[in-house]
Parts: sequence; structure tokens; C-alpha cells
Amino acid sequence: MRLRLHLLALGIVLLVHGLTGSAADAQRATRPVQIGALTESWGPTPAIIGLRDGLQALGYREDKDFTIGVRFTKGDSAELLAAARELVRRGADIIVTTEGGNTAKAAQLATDRIPIVFIGGGDPVELGLVRSLARPGGNLTGIASLDVELAPKRLEIFQELVPRLKRVLLVYDATNMYALGHVEAYRAAARRLGLTLVERPVRSQEEAGAAIGGLRRGDVDGILSPRFLSLNIPGFIQDIAPKGTFPTMFPTPFFAERGGLASYGATDGELGRQAARLVDRILKGAKPADLPVEQPTKFELVINLKTAKALGLTIPTPLLQRADRLIQ
Repeated sequence: MRLRLHLLALGIVLLVHGLTGSAADAQRATRPVQIGALTESWGPTPAIIGLRDGLQALGYREDKDFTIGVRFTKGDSAELLAAARELVRRGADIIVTTEGGNTAKAAQLATDRIPIVFIGGGDPVELGLVRSLARPGGNLTGIASLDVELAPKRLEIFQELVPRLKRVLLVYDATNMYALGHVEAYRAAARRLGLTLVERPVRSQEEAGAAIGGLRRGDVDGILSPRFLSLNIPGFIQDIAPKGTFPTMFPTPFFAERGGLASYGATDGELGRQAARLVDRILKGAKPADLPVEQPTKFELVINLKTAKALGLTIPTPLLQRADRLIQ
């Protein structure tokens, strides 16, 4: 099943109702605070679900103080600005963005007034989202995923998982300027590890599907998935992961849980729960300009043993011991 089907199956009502919650000291609100969630995905993501769960853990109740309406663009980065402007037009009081710099930048272009909390992406200073991590300035703050910094470790773990790993495919969206930093990090890591990075820049979902779906055994020894959801590249990789032809490494557990060999990175659900705490502080009167950008507090190595068996891989004992989660 495609990534979009998995995400839509998560069961969150989109836009019309959205997710809702409240806190005791928000009882004074005359109407629910409208939180607009912007994503490149096909519906609510684990980070958005984490946002909901985090708000509930803080004491927020559904349908009392705020709602979350999700705007998603099905992998089309070009539609993000229009989707962000739609959230503004619909009266969002806070905007939360997920899956990288494209979404946060679109929200930033759509409004300089409404508070924005971003989840994940590249260096927010380099992307021009904030002035500094300690003093963001403007109307944005959020959680940096550190995914570029984790890229070398992810490739190193991939090499430990797959002893025969020599040629690693990296398909990425050539129209996404924020993806280029990730590519350079993987290039440097591949050189250090003695691996060949087989790069396939693509510019449409059709090209992405062809680059991944057209692979034949022996073309490469493994596939790296980018963090960004644009052009549905992770979805196409996830489509072929359970077939047992190519080992696959993802940045987030969502895909390892659905047939990928492994994942290593910040947990999206936990990032969403961190973002909930920032949203809570904004609802209580804090300004994004004064809220330092936070970093992930939890990184997770997930290994799918069922997929490893299908690939004929024996996972080294040290990796089994280091894994945070083993999927049987």
C-alpha cells in the first residue's frame, strides 16, 4: 500500500473537525483555538498525532478549547504555499508544520502575524526561519530534527546491518533545496565508510516511481530513504521494502514498522509531543520570538526482524542489543 493509504488510515478527521483538546486555564476561551497543521503528506502524520497526544497529556480536552485542522498536499511542494494561505484564511490561531523546511517556509511566507511551530527540517537558521536558536525572533519557533547531523550515523548503522553493502541508492527531490544538505551529508559519510552513493535526483512523482520501481536485483545493495515526503519518495521505497529484494533504511520508525529493514532518527511522535509543549506555552501568552528552538530528546533505532529474515540477513548481536525496538 502506498504511503498515503497508511497515513489516511491513522483515523484522524481532516480539516472539518480535526483534532481537539483543552487545558483548565484555557477555559476563558470563547471559542476553540484553531490550530492549523500543514504537511506534505497524504493526511495526518505521526508528528501530528504526537501533537494531539501531547496536548492531551497536558490536560487538554477535545472540542473545548482548540481544534486541529490538517492541510496536506500529497507530496506536492508547489501546493504548500496555497495550503498555508488557506489555513490563514480559515482563521488559524496557530500553525504547526511537519516534515521539513518546505512546509515551515510556506507558512512563514503566508503570515508574519500568526504563531508558527515547526516540527523537523534542516537547520532553521540556515533556512532563514529564525534569527538564532536561542532567540528566534519573528513568529516562528519549533523543534529541529537534527536529521542532517544524524545522516552519517544512519549510514554507518546501515553498513553494520548489511555486511555486503557497497552501493547505496539515494533518490531525492531535486526541486527541494532543503534536501541538498542531506545529500551532501550522505556523500561525506559514504566516502568515509568506503561506500558508493548512487544518486538519483528526480523532479516528479513519475520520475521517483520509475527510479525506485524499476530497480533490478544487483543494481544496488541497499536503499536510503530521504526524510522529506515530497514526491512520495519514501512511499515508493516503502512499497518495495517488504518484497525482500533490497535492504532499506529510513529516518523514522513509521516505515520500519511497515516493512522497511530499519530506521534511525528522532521519533516523529515524540517530536510532536515536544511541539505540544511549545503550543501550550504560546496559548498561555508566550511569544514564538522568545521561545528557543528545541532539539529532539529521543532517538530510536528500530530493526524489523521479519524483513531481515526475508532478506536473508543475520543481524549482529551488538546491533540487536543497541536497538530500541525489534519488530518480530
